[in-house]
Amino acid sequence: MFKQVCEYIRSVFQTEEFIPLHEPNFKGNEEKYVLETIRSTFVSSVGKFVDDFELKMQEYTGAGKAVAVVNGTSGLHLALCVLGVEKDHEVLTQSLSFVATTNAIHYTGAKPVFIDVERSTLGMSAEKLAIFFKEKTIQQNGVCINKNSGRIIKACVPMHTFGFPCEIDKIYELCKSNNVVLIEDSAESIGSFYKGKHTGTFGDAGVFSFNGNKTITSGGGGLIVFKDEILGERAKFLSTTAKEPHKWEFQHNELGFNYRMPNINAALALAQLERLPEILKLKRELSQKYISFFKNIDSVDFVQEPLGSESNYWLNVVVLQNRKEQEAFLKETNENGIMTRPVWNLLHSLPMNKDCESDDLSNSIELRDRLVNIPSSAI
Repeated sequence: MFKQVCEYIRSVFQTEEFIPLHEPNFKGNEEKYVLETIRSTFVSSVGKFVDDFELKMQEYTGAGKAVAVVNGTSGLHLALCVLGVEKDHEVLTQSLSFVATTNAIHYTGAKPVFIDVERSTLGMSAEKLAIFFKEKTIQQNGVCINKNSGRIIKACVPMHTFGFPCEIDKIYELCKSNNVVLIEDSAESIGSFYKGKHTGTFGDAGVFSFNGNKTITSGGGGLIVFKDEILGERAKFLSTTAKEPHKWEFQHNELGFNYRMPNINAALALAQLERLPEILKLKRELSQKYISFFKNIDSVDFVQEPLGSESNYWLNVVVLQNRKEQEAFLKETNENGIMTRPVWNLLHSLPMNKDCESDDLSNSIELRDRLVNIPSSAI
C-alpha cells in the first residue's frame, strides 16, 4: 500500500528526482526587488521594502500594526515582552509545536505550561483549556494564578499547526475572561482564515514566520501583528535596539533588541506576498488531489481543514493507524526519495521543559505516534 502512495506522489509531482517536503516558489519579482536593494546599498534594516512589506501585511491580515523582524522566534519573544510577560510568569501553550515556541517563552524567564491539542485542528484544545482554567486557576485582583505553582499565568500561546486554524475564537474568549493575554503562534498560517478572519488577528498579537520552508519566504524573517497600534509602535521601537530618534546621536534609554528585518529580506518577502494568492491556489489544488487519493486508502487518514476555516495547507498531513505503521510509512517514502517527516518531538519531553506542568496531553501523544507530513510544495 505504501508503494502505491509513493507512486501517486511521484505522479503528482511528475518527477523521478528527489521530492522535498516543501520548497519555495520563486516566479515573480523576487530577483528584481532583491537586486534593487543591492543597487541601492540599503540592504540592512533601513529601506523602503521593510516599510512596504509591513503595510501590505497590515492590509492583507487586517491588523492594526505590523512589525517585521528577523525571524518568527524573535517575533514571539518580542510580542511576549511587549505584552508584559516577565521572569517567573507562566505561559500556556501546546506541546505539539516547534521548539521555537517554548524557546521564546524561556527567553523572557517565564515557564511554559502545556495544554493538549484537538485532533480535528491539531491546535490547542479550547475544551481542555477551559478545564485547565476551571480546575487549576484562581483569580486574585484581576490576575490569573496557577493554584499548583502560585505563579501568575500571564499569556497563552496556541499555534495554528501546519496552517490549520485552531478554535481561536473560543480560546480568545477563555483568555479574556481569565485575564490572560493571547499571542497567536501563526508562524505556519499565512493565508489561513478562521470564520472569515485571518489567523493572528484574534489575539493581542500574532506572529508569522517566513523561513525558507514556509508558504512564502524571505529566506529568514518574521512579522508581528498587533490589534493595538501603540503596542505595535512600542514593539517596532524595541526591535531597533530601543534607539531614540536623532539624526546623529546614539541614545538608548532601555534594553532593546536587534530584531529588525533587513531590507534585502523584506524585498524577497514583498515579492512573495504579491504571489501569495497564486501560491495558495496551487497548494489547495494539491490538497484536493491528496483528498481524492487518500479517501480510497482505508488505513490512512488525510487531515482536512477544520469546519469554519480556510487553511493554507502549508504542510499536508496524514495520520496512520499506529506507530508501527508510521515508521513503515516514513521508511518506505524516504528510502524512495520522497521526503516525509513525523511531527516534532513533543515539547514537554525536551530537557529544558522537563519540570513544566501539563495536562494529560493524550491527543498530542497519539498524534506524535501516528502523524506524518508529506510533500507540500506549490507546483
